Amino acid sequence: MHYGRHSPSPVWTRVRLLDRWDIMGRGAASAFLGIRAGHPGFSMMALDSSVYISCSTGEIGVDVRAVAHPAHSENILQDLEWYAHWDYPRTDKELQKRIAAWLAGRTLGTASRSN
Repeated sequence: MHYGRHSPSPVWTRVRLLDRWDIMGRGAASAFLGIRAGHPGFSMMALDSSVYISCSTGEIGVDVRAVAHPAHSENILQDLEWYAHWDYPRTDKELQKRIAAWLAGRTLGTASRSN
């Protein structure tokens, strides 16, 4: 996620990654995956929710998070819960609603499986 004057609007879209894609290098120069080559800023989740990848440019480097089965990761769930309730004027409200719905569905799905 990028913030500031040059920040693109957050958007979720369906893509198919190919082996030759350079999502953090040249791909980040597209302003879709970052602000310039080598400065990524994106999050991705597999359609089946089996993998979550998040990349951002920090003060001294690139932060990368890749998690298999994020619905079973307490750290990812805490981050999503925080973002879903983050009170910031530039927060993507639609994304917050989607995250909250996904979290609620996960909780309901877990409860119904345990019964």
